[in-house]
Amino acid sequence: MEGIPNKKKIILFDGVCNLCNSSVQYVIKHDKKDKFRFVPIQSELGQKIIKHIGISEKNVDSVIFYKPGKVYYYKSTAALEIAKCLGGIFTYATIFRIIPSGIRDVFYDYIAKNRYKWYGKNESCMIPTPELKSKFLE
Repeated sequence: MEGIPNKKKIILFDGVCNLCNSSVQYVIKHDKKDKFRFVPIQSELGQKIIKHIGISEKNVDSVIFYKPGKVYYYKSTAALEIAKCLGGIFTYATIFRIIPSGIRDVFYDYIAKNRYKWYGKNESCMIPTPELKSKFLE
């Protein structure tokens, strides 16, 4: 797909969600090997990627982890895959894979459903600082 670096892992996130924006900042801070690029789900590119990979709109709520040309993950599995890719101590989060994804996703969905109420919502997607602009594809 045009506009997507094949050698980077793409995190699509809810660009107006404060929890999601904080999570993106956290990943950026710990992405020592520059593995990730970020795209707000609400952006034109985010919508193109979702359509390109053929993911159902009902599965798109706060995070999609996409390895271009290979595979994508969403909900709790996306969070665990991101943690695994960060490496180091984050790899230990993958122990939660022993819990079936259906059960993990019940908790994930509960948090996703309440994220605006608990953490707030912005009127528009965050605008990265000049230093971070290269981490965002749109």
